[in-house]
Amino acid sequence: MRRALVGAVLTLAAPAAVSVAFAQNAAAPDAASTAEQTIAAMTKIFGDHPGKRSNHAKGVVVEGSFTPSKDAASLSKAGVFAGPAVPVTVRFSDATGLPQIPDGAPEANPHGLSIKFKPADGSEMDVVTNSLKFFPVATGEEFRDLLVAITRSGPGTAKPTPVEQFMAAHPTAPKALATARTPSSFGRQVYNGVNAFVLVDAAGKRNAFRYRIVPVAGEELLSADDAKAKAPNYLVEEMPAHLAKAPVAFRVEAQIAQPGDSTKDSTIPWPEDRRFVDLGTLTLTKAVPDSQTVEKTLLFMPNNLPDGVEVSDDPLIDARVQAYAISFGRRSQ
Repeated sequence: MRRALVGAVLTLAAPAAVSVAFAQNAAAPDAASTAEQTIAAMTKIFGDHPGKRSNHAKGVVVEGSFTPSKDAASLSKAGVFAGPAVPVTVRFSDATGLPQIPDGAPEANPHGLSIKFKPADGSEMDVVTNSLKFFPVATGEEFRDLLVAITRSGPGTAKPTPVEQFMAAHPTAPKALATARTPSSFGRQVYNGVNAFVLVDAAGKRNAFRYRIVPVAGEELLSADDAKAKAPNYLVEEMPAHLAKAPVAFRVEAQIAQPGDSTKDSTIPWPEDRRFVDLGTLTLTKAVPDSQTVEKTLLFMPNNLPDGVEVSDDPLIDARVQAYAISFGRRSQ
């Protein structure tokens, strides 16, 4: 369970050997920030891979457009939801900071989908999602503690190991991790925005929501045996090959919160009977010529939002922003 756990929990920050070297002490100096301690723990777990993300190190970058729905403009005054189709850059990725992880390995879950919307008015918007249905922990501090527990739970560690103790004390964590599955294609998986954001319309009305990105072709998940039998790079190779023949499309949906739904705890999924609004269609049409070079300079920040979309009170949003910034600085050196 430990190796699968390592892959599945690392969705907050973005470095990364399937033969994981478990250190005995991952805690950074007391003066270090939580984000710095988080990245230090990831490096202890996966090793240092210059030029790569601390997590979701392996991926592929593609391009396309987003066409907003009529309903989107009624919920948000953001330009990305108001006009014609908007160019987008999208990165699909495997979990962990291991650049050579096999795409079908359990540690490669959850997969990620990040979108950078680039409307003509310059009001960029980033969306960061993954295939977990909800997140294992509620705060950046808890996420750091989980990583440190993993580093202290190497072979030969007395039972219950630190990570087993952590999971027992945080029962939502194993439940969240159990939702991660391997798809037949990056284009055949549902991706969730586990953090809540807020849509603001022209009259100032606010609606808390979470993203859900649904493949138009339908979700297609593999059994553990079928995933293990796949070629090591089947996901990152299949997407460009598919786009060379036909587009890949997703519906971008907003799950609207009702009074009483928690917006600050991403371990609590909202009931499925909550209203889902179609925000528009994401249509991917081509892979970038040099994905490895492009992805090094791409930075997706959850708080990079236009007027009409706001962060909620979810503390994980700021935790992600801080950790992403540190990881970006490291790979840019």
